[in-house]
Amino acid sequence: MEKFDLHTHHERCGHASGVIEDYIEAAIRAGMTAIGISDHSPYFAREEDRYQPGIAMAKSEFPNYVAEVLRLKEKYQDRIEVLLGVESDYFPESVEIYRAAYAPYPFDYLIGSVHQTRGISIFNRNRWKQLDKSEYTAEKKLYYKLIAESANAGMFQVLGHIDAMKAYYPAFSDIRGAEEDIDEVLRAVAANDIALEINTSGSTKDVGGWYPSDAILERALHFGADVTFGSDAHIPERVGDDWEQVRSRLKEIGFKRWVYFRQKQKVVVPL
Repeated sequence: MEKFDLHTHHERCGHASGVIEDYIEAAIRAGMTAIGISDHSPYFAREEDRYQPGIAMAKSEFPNYVAEVLRLKEKYQDRIEVLLGVESDYFPESVEIYRAAYAPYPFDYLIGSVHQTRGISIFNRNRWKQLDKSEYTAEKKLYYKLIAESANAGMFQVLGHIDAMKAYYPAFSDIRGAEEDIDEVLRAVAANDIALEINTSGSTKDVGGWYPSDAILERALHFGADVTFGSDAHIPERVGDDWEQVRSRLKEIGFKRWVYFRQKQKVVVPL
């Protein structure tokens, strides 16, 4: 059975533990057949070499990151497939800057993630306290609008943790009022032949569980959107976390397959 995890981080991003090789070794111990290395992209549109060092690597470090993954891909080729990825921020005003930054490198896949709206982190616990309840739906709609744009950008193979705004505000997982916006994301995933990530790092946040919710996954199946797996591990011990449980749940929902990416081409794995 092919077992894969496309979403892992390491010490370069400033908020994860361990080096890349630690995650590869953890993947081997977890019985993975493929492990994706996908640390946070630098802030390519900023003047500073390393803007917000606790969140992302320096621009000057990016070539070293790619070179290390490619070296380890070769070193471990007889034990596990190492895939070169990156978790890229999606800022609509900077798409072409990011696209140009990735172009020279042989990525297997890019994860597109929206981590900010209106300049505020989606993980900011206080953002909801500043809003009147009548404004909550507008915030949801803006968030999913940005994610739909990222799906249509022609740059990403995977959409990361699409309802992660619920991490420290579990009530966000209620999709009422944003159904059409979510459906637009899912239609875009299907139309662009990319994949929606089931991300198990929700278990490390207040909300618990996974991203996205079962309600969104059921809609994804309806629209024919493919799914993939990512632990979003920031410590090696979380590589492959809940893989079997996610596989079982997807089968219960009605999915017949999930996918990963090699050289930006979809690899289909029966469930």
